[in-house]
Amino acid sequence: MSIVYLIRHGQAGTREHYDSLSDLGRAQARLLREHLRDTEFSAVYSGSLQRQQATAAEALPDAPAIVDPGWNEFDLDHVYREYAPLLMRDDQQFRIEYEQMRRDILDSHGSAGAPVHRKWNECDRKCVRAWVEGRYEYSGESWAAFVMRIHAALARVIDAAHQGNVAVFTSATPIGIAAANTLEIGDGRAMWLAAVMFNTAVTTLRVHGDEVRLFTLNGAAHLDEPHHKTFR
Repeated sequence: MSIVYLIRHGQAGTREHYDSLSDLGRAQARLLREHLRDTEFSAVYSGSLQRQQATAAEALPDAPAIVDPGWNEFDLDHVYREYAPLLMRDDQQFRIEYEQMRRDILDSHGSAGAPVHRKWNECDRKCVRAWVEGRYEYSGESWAAFVMRIHAALARVIDAAHQGNVAVFTSATPIGIAAANTLEIGDGRAMWLAAVMFNTAVTTLRVHGDEVRLFTLNGAAHLDEPHHKTFR
């Protein structure tokens, strides 16, 4: 039997440079390192995104991660590039919200703490919802293909037949999908789980033979101060 620790990366950079860790993100990873100090891992995995690998290196510096791009987050920038023009055409309110977000990004002057970089706004939700629903033709990875990729990545970890604890450094949506799968939730409701994931929170799955069960969700005992608990 083994326990798979699904760990979300630390707080990322600004919207323009999201695939990185902010100063707070690195601090969150160090807090996680202290939290995991007495936990031994038989294997460590990470997606190939910089923010995932940086969190792994900071949290478990003595255990080099096996990089598996199957654990990468979906490409929100690509979704926006193709979906935003179509949504702006079809949804006047989305156009207003999207243009306001672009102004807020410019007005932030790259400040990591600006609200526009630290929360999901309504146009984010509308754009991602449209992608999940497959509302328009899209040249990138579909929601269905993304879900299959995460299931396959988890299957590879399980098929490796590790004993003991296994750490996987990934992102919110892959964790939501993996957790939802154990509950036999196969649709977009996995996003509901992803939405509550704190940066560097720990979700655990207990694996026994072919049985995979959700054991804990979004554990954040190491984030002991309110300002340490972030969602983006």
